[in-house]
Amino acid sequence: MKKRHEQKLIILSLGLMIAFSIPISLLFNSEKEVFGYPMILIYLFVVWMISILISFVIIKKHDE
Repeated sequence: MKKRHEQKLIILSLGLMIAFSIPISLLFNSEKEVFGYPMILIYLFVVWMISILISFVIIKKHDE
């Protein structure tokens, strides 16, 4: 794997550590609901899904 791809994955990991930290996650802990689901649950799954897509794109470029 090229060095820049490794660096991108490390930056993604650090960003996820910040995004999933308790203070940031608690910003979305409110009484609001989206389609009947609490905001914190929507936040966690959206961040998780975006991280999977970003890592897929990085790994896909590695194969080229």
